[in-house]
Amino acid sequence: MPPPPVDPRNASPGTRIAGRPQPSEVSGRPAGPVVPCAGAVVLDGAGRLLLVRRGRPPGQGLWSVPGGRLEPGETVEQAVAREMREETGLEVDVGRLLGTVSRPGPGDVTYEIADYVATVCGGQLHAGDDAAEAEWFGPAALVEAPLVPGLLATLRSWHAIE
Repeated sequence: MPPPPVDPRNASPGTRIAGRPQPSEVSGRPAGPVVPCAGAVVLDGAGRLLLVRRGRPPGQGLWSVPGGRLEPGETVEQAVAREMREETGLEVDVGRLLGTVSRPGPGDVTYEIADYVATVCGGQLHAGDDAAEAEWFGPAALVEAPLVPGLLATLRSWHAIE
């Protein structure tokens, strides 16, 4: 026998009431914590995109643009430069905001990622921190690579790549 229906007037916070949208469904905002992150979209002179193979979850083993969580007191632009230095060994000039995406994390966490155009201005390319590898990808290699879900479509929708 199914449980009795929940009276909305007596429901505790977070109780799902059949037929009613949840707060996140109404507002469009995630119900759980939102973690601010930053990413770098870097193209070289030959039009190749810089990617890192993720060494840790989420997306472990898949290729993505360099990036990660903001540290306390850090601006998004500072996070882009720091993540590039840590994951690729490269120094960058951070340019304009290219776009933002939301990606699910563990539990009810949502990663809110702001991706910026960046231009290399120094350093030597090598994988570091939580990046297992760092490489440049031409257009043909991009479509064959095991990428994090949605990366290729998102970059194309932003006209960052062909």
